Amino acid sequence: MAHPVSRRPSTSPPVRHATRLLAMIHELHKAGYQRLRFCSGMAPSGVHWRCLLTHADNIGPDGRTPIDWDTETAHYTTGSGDRYFGWSDAPGLSARELAIRFVTRFPAIAVKADGADWRYAGWLTAILGKAERGGVDALPVFYADYPLDLAPDALPPLPGE
Repeated sequence: MAHPVSRRPSTSPPVRHATRLLAMIHELHKAGYQRLRFCSGMAPSGVHWRCLLTHADNIGPDGRTPIDWDTETAHYTTGSGDRYFGWSDAPGLSARELAIRFVTRFPAIAVKADGADWRYAGWLTAILGKAERGGVDALPVFYADYPLDLAPDALPPLPGE
């Protein structure tokens, strides 16, 4: 089944910021940090998309839920716009530029995220493409304060698969 190629970034700032963050993770995977993981969901208000980044050793057996939400984690919310992780120097940066800053500003995560995991990296590539093509409804959401119907292909591969 053919899928259209995204021709331009979303016109919605929250979607554009979320997809840039996913693209940053993709850039880090390309650089060899394929053990970098994310867990994303909706804020209790249902307005903002949240994303936590960590390393594979801090992810539970379901492949998506952090074991420790506070240690060796980086947090982002679309409520911060393009001030990723609270960085005042992030607005206007490309995904590659964000990736460079991430490695230098979160060295403990980067060290533990170093290594190959082609299955997860491939899954992320598909998720990024879907998000770029589909807007807010295509952003990965693993948790919310309302019931979710999580499609199997929207979930990361389980560890050891």
